[in-house]
Amino acid sequence: MTENTSNKISNTEYDALLANSYKNTNAKEKSIVSGTIVSIENDIVTIDVGLKSEGRISISEFSRPGQKPEINIGDQTEVFIENLDNADGETSISREKAVKQKAWHDLQESFSNNNVVTGIPYNRVKGGLSVDLNGVTAFLPGSQIDTRQIVKDTKELLNKPIELLILKMDKFRGNIVVSRKAITENELKEQRKELLSSIEEGSIIEGKVKNITDYGAFIDLGGLDGLVHVTDISWTKINNPSDILELNQSIKVKVLKFDEELSRLSLGIKQLSPNPWDTVHDNIKVDDKIKCKISNISDNQINIIINEIYDGIITINELTWLKKPPHPSKIINLGETIEVKVIEIDEDKKRINCSLKQTKENPWVKLKENYNINDSFETEVVNVVDFGIFVKVQDEIDGMVHVSDLSWEEKECDLMLKEFKKSDKVKVKILDINVEKERISLGIKHLKSDPVQEYLDKNPLKSKITGKIIEIDEKGLKVELDSQKKILGYIKKINLSKDKNEQKTERFAIGENVDSIIVSLDSKSRVLNLSIKELEIIDEKEVLSKYGSSASGASLGDILGSVLKK
Repeated sequence: MTENTSNKISNTEYDALLANSYKNTNAKEKSIVSGTIVSIENDIVTIDVGLKSEGRISISEFSRPGQKPEINIGDQTEVFIENLDNADGETSISREKAVKQKAWHDLQESFSNNNVVTGIPYNRVKGGLSVDLNGVTAFLPGSQIDTRQIVKDTKELLNKPIELLILKMDKFRGNIVVSRKAITENELKEQRKELLSSIEEGSIIEGKVKNITDYGAFIDLGGLDGLVHVTDISWTKINNPSDILELNQSIKVKVLKFDEELSRLSLGIKQLSPNPWDTVHDNIKVDDKIKCKISNISDNQINIIINEIYDGIITINELTWLKKPPHPSKIINLGETIEVKVIEIDEDKKRINCSLKQTKENPWVKLKENYNINDSFETEVVNVVDFGIFVKVQDEIDGMVHVSDLSWEEKECDLMLKEFKKSDKVKVKILDINVEKERISLGIKHLKSDPVQEYLDKNPLKSKITGKIIEIDEKGLKVELDSQKKILGYIKKINLSKDKNEQKTERFAIGENVDSIIVSLDSKSRVLNLSIKELEIIDEKEVLSKYGSSASGASLGDILGSVLKK
């Protein structure tokens, strides 16, 4: 715009314009005529339309939304005559109405003929954009901006010319609704038609990633969308398509299947490269030691990528020689590169089964070289469970001490178990080594001699012993045989006497000493089973052998009576 607040046209120019103005004798009210700008002063533009008086218009009527007016003295412009002679004796004119009148006429023609118009979005309003169509304001709804995606940030569209189609016009209300989507849909139809004519299975096409889901990615091929299923993105297993693809990424795809009737396309990305499983045996062999990358860690296995093209797994049992391995995340890290041994190539499941532990020598083979049964050694507690403790024997080998092997005293075992904590130092004794089953049994109580066994060594079965009654119940007597070493015995009611009438617990009192024979050992309760009845039978046999026989004719009562008298 050239603003001129002091300069006016010369008298010569004015006379020429005045002479010219009289030629416009057909100017009528409510019509559009052409006029000449004769001055620009204080934001007021004076225009000569060839009548006896000039018209004045605000300079703002020459501006377009988002733009500054560009006018100069002497420019020709069309105006709308509202009144030839108003109350001030001036011609009342309007530039804005002239523009709108002409624009409405042109827009109506474009609407009728379904022609494309050009507009400039200049303001964001609720639900869409205000658009300037050659001086007329139209509304572009957000849903009509683009057919391919919803535009979240419409700010980028402001003050940029775009092609539109008019959807609706109402001159009476001054409403115009336009659409960019209608044009893109037409463009897409043409592109789609052209694309469909050239598509066949096996075709390689370039497209753009339009949407990513858990099950695959939708590719915009320009007028037609196709799906790449997650299993067709890579020859190796992927957790999510977004691990490899990005939105709006340009990518080449191969047409795997084309349903012409439904216009449905199944696409592939991995099919652009040769199937590595066709040559797997050329690249990898069983017992090979190879490098791989950890791609996923779960509770039961580890997923690995071999040579960047093969899927592999390491089951939890192949992670470590430990009988009860920890969670895989305690042994390896996601993304880490490790060396593994190939133990199987599963072509049906398209995966290679590997082992981490077999890259090292089996520690159980060396175990017997370093340890023997009855050896004792100091170590540390690695885990405490309800049934015992696990201790470290050597690398990747743990041994278990069962709760019952903590102490010779059964009651103390549970108490001792509660006191143990991880990393506690402890001394153990090897009870058994089973290399085939990869198991080693340990004991703590065996570091000391068994007091019950010591007692039995001194007093073998069938020995006559004396003990003190410490408890009486209806089933029998509990007898203390050694108070210091806590050796206990029990006499069942049936073993109280040979005579059934004498098999009564009432005959005995707590604190009373009683003689009996050791019959057996209850290994679970570690209590010696005793019998007075057996002692009576043995005594009876001794008397018979010494003082008589069954052939003598004398009764046992006679023999015992005579013995007693002596």
